[in-house]
Amino acid sequence: MEERKASEGFSNAREDLISKLHDSLISQILFYLPTKEAVRTSVLSKRWNIVWLLIPRLDLESYEFPTYNEFVVFMDKFLDFSKGENSCLHKLRLSIWEEKNDQYSSVTRWIDFVAATHKLKHLDVESLIVKRECLQVMPVSLYISQTLLYLRLHRVLLGSFESVSLPCLKTMHLETNIYANETSLELLISSCHVLEDLSIVRKVDDNVKVLRVHSQSINSLSVGYVFPESQDLSRFDRVNSGVLIDAPKLKYLKFIKEISASKIISNLCSLVKVGFVGPFHIQRKYFNGNKQMASNFFTGIARVRDMSISYSVMKLILKVESSFHFGNLTCLEAKLYGYDVKILSTFLERCPNLKSIVLDFDYSSFVTAPSFSSVPQCLLSSIEFVEIKSRFNGRPVEIEVAKYFVKNSIVLKKLVVHLSHSMQNKSFVDLTNLFTWPRASSMCEIVHVNDC
Repeated sequence: MEERKASEGFSNAREDLISKLHDSLISQILFYLPTKEAVRTSVLSKRWNIVWLLIPRLDLESYEFPTYNEFVVFMDKFLDFSKGENSCLHKLRLSIWEEKNDQYSSVTRWIDFVAATHKLKHLDVESLIVKRECLQVMPVSLYISQTLLYLRLHRVLLGSFESVSLPCLKTMHLETNIYANETSLELLISSCHVLEDLSIVRKVDDNVKVLRVHSQSINSLSVGYVFPESQDLSRFDRVNSGVLIDAPKLKYLKFIKEISASKIISNLCSLVKVGFVGPFHIQRKYFNGNKQMASNFFTGIARVRDMSISYSVMKLILKVESSFHFGNLTCLEAKLYGYDVKILSTFLERCPNLKSIVLDFDYSSFVTAPSFSSVPQCLLSSIEFVEIKSRFNGRPVEIEVAKYFVKNSIVLKKLVVHLSHSMQNKSFVDLTNLFTWPRASSMCEIVHVNDC
């Protein structure tokens, strides 16, 4: 009798409980699997052959298929089924790699269908096709999606359109695309009335001379260029290029290799953080004509509280306006190159209320140890935290930079240095000797981090 009960218990344990679930619930479970793994469940049984087609997410890369034709057949099958079952697709990501096929219009057709379902919330289209004539063309229906929350378009073609209606779109990433003209791009941005996060990575041949960002809702903006090694920058019309930003709710602004000649920023009442990554350029004559226009750009970021900056931008700020100050700046991250580190103390004089500073030095460019001629106000009254991210080897130039802050920062609480591999192998006595410098602040703690 006991053996029979045990046998029944074993049978119940092996019972296929998942197959008893409703299709909609199983599709929700499959949602959390990679698309490739979800599709593989179709071999389990006749029922499972179609269950995966109900998942609300599709994430596909064309290179994962034996041929591009098979990729097309797969997508057509999925969407044909969706038409009959009233599509529940909420999230679609497509990455197109093939450029030897003439079926690129299929992508336009697919997006046209999913954009018109009034259920799509997340769309990510990435084209890695080199030939410009083979770029994916975005259908007009994409610009009037009533449900889209997230949109990423990478190297596609955005043609002309008369109107835009994206009432729910909050995040938009536009990367190395080709646009019909700069007016259409301006219309696309300004017509997204609840857009909060916008990033634009540009090509020099994207048909846009002046990028205009007019928005009453954006709070995060990133703009810049990408320059392939093979691209001839001599074709770039820097003189007539520019960026115009009018976004009163903007809090976070980042420039990535932004080499446009002119930059105009207005109404940045809420700006908290600004960052400069890579080369940054503003046309010289832009500063030599009208004094009010000369300080327009930096006046626009004057209220910023958090800034990441490069050596070239630091020099540009000092050159533009000798009396310019960042009175609200409390956090600064700077990457410095070149032989003249003394520019750092000069710049810090413009930041009277700075509390935290993170520095990344290119020590290889220094022949001799730097000397600092002044002690800015922020070292005497406000700086509490200093981090030197450069790998510390114990060379004279590194020691002088670190000592500068330790000896002069009256309220400094912590100095963090990142030790190189060679420094980590030194004896405890050697390390201790390096960090026994006299300190202006009795609260100052010197901490070393062992980086790999």
